[in-house]
Amino acid sequence: MRTLALAAALGLALGTVPARAQEASFAALSGGVYSDIRVDVRPLLAQGYGGQAEALRADLTAALRRSFAGRVGGRGPALVVVVNALSLRSFAGSQGSRGGFGGGGQNDYMDGEALLIGRGGAVLARHPQLTATPSSYGGAWYDPASERRRVTAVADIYAEWLRRALAN
Repeated sequence: MRTLALAAALGLALGTVPARAQEASFAALSGGVYSDIRVDVRPLLAQGYGGQAEALRADLTAALRRSFAGRVGGRGPALVVVVNALSLRSFAGSQGSRGGFGGGGQNDYMDGEALLIGRGGAVLARHPQLTATPSSYGGAWYDPASERRRVTAVADIYAEWLRRALAN
């Protein structure tokens, strides 16, 4: 216990906050109400995602606003989700594995970090989150609209898990 207290004191002295304290402070710092919700996909744009990054920004913004409905518009800090990575796996409609020994799953991934941004632009708290979604959520793999639906599914699931994580 003394080690945890020492680590926390050292973290505060160095200007960092231990991960456990960061998550606990997220709800306390916001009071559960955010002044705004924004999505930052600049890391994806830098990786060349282009239109897919912009589609994800629109989908994730809408999903976050639905998930946090009734908790936006206050005087609290802004909730900003920075999307660091998006991976849509090649999907050919099979969820099976060779030989029945596991593996073979095809998932889409989104890696992001929710930030509480104070009025002066300072990061008050961080909450990293990785979401894995079955690639099949986009529907039939041969449908040209499947990939677009997969982006929407990843955004919806990320937003729901974030709401649950930040409820504490």
